[in-house]
Amino acid sequence: MSDADGAGGQPKGDIPFEERVALWRERLMRVQTIPALERLSERIVSFSPGDRVLFYLFAGVVVFTSLAGLYALEQSLLVTVPAYGGTLVEGGVGSPQFINPLLAISDADRDLSALVHAGLMGLSGSGTLVPVLAESYTMSDDGKTYTFVLRKNAKFSDGTPITANDVVFTVEKAQDSGLKSPEYTNWSGVGVRAIDQRTVRFTLPKSYAPFLGLTTLGILPSHLWQNISNEEFPFSNLETNPVGAGPFKVVSTSRDASGLIKSVSLAENSYYALGRPYLDGIRFDFYSRTEDLARAFASGAIESVYDIPAKGALTAPYTRVFGVFWNPNEKQVYARAEVRKALSLALDRHDIVATVLGGYATAIMGPVPPGGNVKQVPVLQSENPTATAAGVLQAAGWIYDGSARIWKLSKGGSGKSGAMSLERITMRTSNVPELKNVASAVKADWEKLGIPVDIELYEPGDLLQNVIRPRKYEALLYGMVIGRDQDLYAFWNSQERNDPGLNIALYVNKTVDTLLENARTSTDEAVRFLNLQKIEDVIAADYPAAFIYAPNFTYAVPNDLKGVRLPQIIIPADRFATAALWYKATDAVWPFLADQKL
Repeated sequence: MSDADGAGGQPKGDIPFEERVALWRERLMRVQTIPALERLSERIVSFSPGDRVLFYLFAGVVVFTSLAGLYALEQSLLVTVPAYGGTLVEGGVGSPQFINPLLAISDADRDLSALVHAGLMGLSGSGTLVPVLAESYTMSDDGKTYTFVLRKNAKFSDGTPITANDVVFTVEKAQDSGLKSPEYTNWSGVGVRAIDQRTVRFTLPKSYAPFLGLTTLGILPSHLWQNISNEEFPFSNLETNPVGAGPFKVVSTSRDASGLIKSVSLAENSYYALGRPYLDGIRFDFYSRTEDLARAFASGAIESVYDIPAKGALTAPYTRVFGVFWNPNEKQVYARAEVRKALSLALDRHDIVATVLGGYATAIMGPVPPGGNVKQVPVLQSENPTATAAGVLQAAGWIYDGSARIWKLSKGGSGKSGAMSLERITMRTSNVPELKNVASAVKADWEKLGIPVDIELYEPGDLLQNVIRPRKYEALLYGMVIGRDQDLYAFWNSQERNDPGLNIALYVNKTVDTLLENARTSTDEAVRFLNLQKIEDVIAADYPAAFIYAPNFTYAVPNDLKGVRLPQIIIPADRFATAALWYKATDAVWPFLADQKL
């Protein structure tokens, strides 16, 4: 051992640092020989030139095969994950006017508002409510007080922090009768105040289970809106060039010669509270008519569209129920339970769904739309619905007069004619293709029972104002749009029989009234669903309407768009619930990186 070496061959500690570094460098640079390789080298030298070439070729194959195997192994272990990039071209009918959650009135408005704005809560892909701008929330034991804490990183698309004052401003603006916001009714009577910069509290006059769903309302930036009067609000440039807190932001719009918006381009909002969306942007192209939209989709001018029949389209349940609603005030015969039951059982619902609706619906017999936790009343299967319906009438003492095409009932129900009759039915509905076709199918089924049917068509606005609101119909083919929380109070409570109530069947049942009140006030979800189940069963057994179907929402998207999850749909804009997670580009990464949003 040299004097420079200490124990273990390491430089002695008393040698100057510079010398020790030089010694280490020398050792590292020394050529270290490996005996096995030396012997192999000697053996190769002894080979003939031809054998040496063969050896090197063989060695190259071995090395290449090993590397290829290692690469294949690596690739087999990698997983595909979403990556940033790509755009989507969406088509719609109409023209947006208010990209503003307080004034949005059309589907075009609501679609863009859903992407540009965000609320305290939002929808998940499963339809549950999840915090978005809120970090957390608490509810008091009596269900009257909700307290929300905002995320620390919550910002609008212009980079301005979102505060409790923005929430208060938005809600108070919704409550301002002078603005005439469609949200006015939802927020009327709700107290709201800022506790501090990040905390906001709502106080309800009484417990209201669906309240949490109201907090999906998009929050407006008060620093931009607070000095704009109610009169100027609808005409502000911010209506079509908004600043919001959603996953995307408006970057450009194009208009036609008349000034109508025909296209809106959105780009990612890097300030979005739940993280940057994967897509770089979404462009909306708007068309005047559904027919034009369908042609644009067929030609490939747009990539995605809803409610246009397309092979492989995604589907989700609509929270809507369609049926024929009876008005016993217009014709007393509909007050008889057996008449309502017979007319309901005469309908071949499965055939209507299959042939008229193309299978894009679910046959129903009750008021609660499918897709939730309520067990649907089974749709009665009958090989001969006409005979089944006739049997119900006959069992109650009704006799059919074929020459007059009238069913007749005696005063005592003994079968003698003359006291009450079931004859020609006048059915009113909206002049839209779907309901026109369904009305024709209903007419055909009832005429098999021997009852002539007249169909009267109204434009949607005319039907609402001149038929539904004054309750001027004996039979109304119409649909009820049920909220996500399946609050049926406005549709079936006896106090809602007159306008502006929505009880279009003029239904009265004290048991149902109690169940409806309990369902909307209970904060216990299990109790709420138990009440809803009872409501479904009781109303279905009373036949106040001939419930027919609940439509399916359809959404056609390109094959390369991934990550689309549709919740139960209330309004078409709900399809964008998870738009921040949609992607076209992908990366291959090791599994331990797969859970990280790139």
